[in-house]
Amino acid sequence: MLPPQTSRPVIAPKFARIASFGTIRARQNKGHLSALIRLPIKRCRLTTRPPLLYRLQTILLHTQRAHDMSTNSTSDRILIIDFGSQVTQLIARRVRESGVYCEIHPFNKAAKSFASFNPKAVILSGGPASVMEMDTPTAPQEIFDAGIPILGICYGEQTMVAQLGGSVTQADEREFGRADITLTDDCPLFDGILKLGEQSTVWMSHGDKVTSLPDGFHVTATSDNAPYAAIADEARKYYAVQFHPEVAHTPIGKDLLYNFTHKIAGCSGDWTMKAFHEMELAKVKKQIGDGQVICGLSGGVDSSVVAVLLQEAIGDQLNCIFVDHGLMRQGEAEEVVGMFRDHYNIKLTHVNASDRFLDALAGVDDPEKKRKIIGGLFIDVFEEEAQKIGGADFLAQGTLYPDVIESVSFIGGPSVTIKSHHNVGGLPERMNMQLVEPLRELFKDEVRNLGVELGLPDHFVGRHPFPGPGLAIRIPGAITREKVAILQQADALYLDQIRKAGLYDKIWQAFAVLLPVQTVGVMGDSRTYEYVCALRAVNSTDGMTANYYPFEHEFLDKTATRIINEVRGINRVVFDITSNPPGTIEWE
Repeated sequence: MLPPQTSRPVIAPKFARIASFGTIRARQNKGHLSALIRLPIKRCRLTTRPPLLYRLQTILLHTQRAHDMSTNSTSDRILIIDFGSQVTQLIARRVRESGVYCEIHPFNKAAKSFASFNPKAVILSGGPASVMEMDTPTAPQEIFDAGIPILGICYGEQTMVAQLGGSVTQADEREFGRADITLTDDCPLFDGILKLGEQSTVWMSHGDKVTSLPDGFHVTATSDNAPYAAIADEARKYYAVQFHPEVAHTPIGKDLLYNFTHKIAGCSGDWTMKAFHEMELAKVKKQIGDGQVICGLSGGVDSSVVAVLLQEAIGDQLNCIFVDHGLMRQGEAEEVVGMFRDHYNIKLTHVNASDRFLDALAGVDDPEKKRKIIGGLFIDVFEEEAQKIGGADFLAQGTLYPDVIESVSFIGGPSVTIKSHHNVGGLPERMNMQLVEPLRELFKDEVRNLGVELGLPDHFVGRHPFPGPGLAIRIPGAITREKVAILQQADALYLDQIRKAGLYDKIWQAFAVLLPVQTVGVMGDSRTYEYVCALRAVNSTDGMTANYYPFEHEFLDKTATRIINEVRGINRVVFDITSNPPGTIEWE
């Protein structure tokens, strides 16, 4: 189990890979792909388990983008080799926070990526595998032969040790959660962070442990259950830690990664939002060419940033469609139309499909079925509108990495599927447009920063995340029009209370949930039998892990009283104090 994150740092975003479903060409000039490769594909299925051709396409595209990066003006780059950890992207997040450009590539493609990407240093991520298993994932030998700094994290430490001649065995006691490490020897990795003999709390998550070191290594830190909690070979600039420096529950983690990227690897930290903005504009223009693009505009931060970015890149080639599925927040449809059609002068088609969605969802209580129904209808509507517009070649979506990691393996790596997202797992069996997903590898805060760079209003950029399926996944059980209306009003009152208390910008995400439970109450002299409303508020840095927000009891009391008094249909209010993990942020 990995810890919830509690802060929202400002970071510079990484560019996103664009998954294309048309003809793809990839050429590598250094022998990795010796021939020109063409994959003429008219249509491609997109399911929770993408077919072989789709996986090959995305691998080729990702490889080509890495090759393109080797010729741009950013000289300092870190390659992160992914062994399947659910928090590998947090490593990238910490690296990018310090202004260093980095990319994540799966271990099984790392050799090709390393040669084309030309990094100043390599980080080996954690992962669920054991180095004692057959066919266990390994780092390519090329990185050890290159003479550049390497940092191994958790499984990354274990595979480094095993590959270089040390040994790893199953631990007598597994270590999951907080642990205290003690610095036992000087090491550049801990320079300015810990002195000899000092302790610090870190986050462990491992079942195996190192038992002997390769030649040249020495121990730099220990814990009660990890005698090799940190190791180093300064001569070769190889470093490794058994704990996870990338998570918030390792307080020294950010400084430790900074020491590695800046002091050991010598990165200057010159990666900026402006550089990303300019590069992504060029990539989008090249990807789309003279094609026509339809963008699904929901009014949330993600799709809004995509729309404004594409408007700047391709102008009138962009056609935005706002599908009102009847599951939006109160008054949101009118706000979306007013802002983008009138203020930004973006071509916008407003499709009121609420009856169509609500009718299809009637009687459906399984959350996965809800998502897939909404995803299927979403694409149906887009195809219908594309035919009306005529000549649409691309479909743009505001998919983020937290959505993807809960749905499919990331860029060919071994991340574990948790649940379907409506933009990924719920799509129907056919896809008539090529996908453009420029935010696919970004976290929410990175998208917000990009929105600021693009000139979106601060109050809009700072809006709380809202799921693509809308209120459908905030009404557990069957959905009715009455329930939607009740929840819209309760949610609006809850957010109004948060804004009045000056807390909106201090909370990552807050929303109300209408439970499929009715309870007895007394209002005035009358007996009531009405729904229970649950309030949810969390803080997070990435949407993957979260802690509940600790409201004062006075605030909760006033908010509950107002909801019960003003929303007909609710007679009881509860507050959700579950962190993520074990519970997801959304209820479904």
